[in-house]
Amino acid sequence: METRPPLPPFNEESARQKVRLAEDAWNSCDPERVSLVYSTDTHWRNRAEFVDGRADVVKFLQRKWQKELDYRLIKELWAYSENRIAVRFAYEWHDDSGHWYRSYGNENWEFNAQGLMVNRHACINDCPIKEQDRRFFWEGARRPDDHPELSEFGF
Repeated sequence: METRPPLPPFNEESARQKVRLAEDAWNSCDPERVSLVYSTDTHWRNRAEFVDGRADVVKFLQRKWQKELDYRLIKELWAYSENRIAVRFAYEWHDDSGHWYRSYGNENWEFNAQGLMVNRHACINDCPIKEQDRRFFWEGARRPDDHPELSEFGF
């Protein structure tokens, strides 16, 4: 049976690890890689869109990253319980016209016993920014460990 450690029940350390693993996967902008974090019957609410199943997650993410270019994301643990994690996040991106945005949001995650996410509920707001107001700079897909955390930016 497919598993994605760390597994519930979560403690602070394992919840933080789960959040960082999710951030790393999303920053890869690889829909197939990201989809493996979710159960085959996962259910999402992302803004006003509903996504059901891993195959639809891949399609959703392909559309997302065709629009959201030079995507850089930071996730931060907000709260956790036995099999649930709440995160807040911000990410920066630009559209194909070169307009920059910082998107802020919160997610509520629920995991099965195998550590796969079965429910993801996301609320997200996009804020136009000037390119010189960007804050998320790093090379490659993974945010370096010494890069500031979300709270350090005051977001």
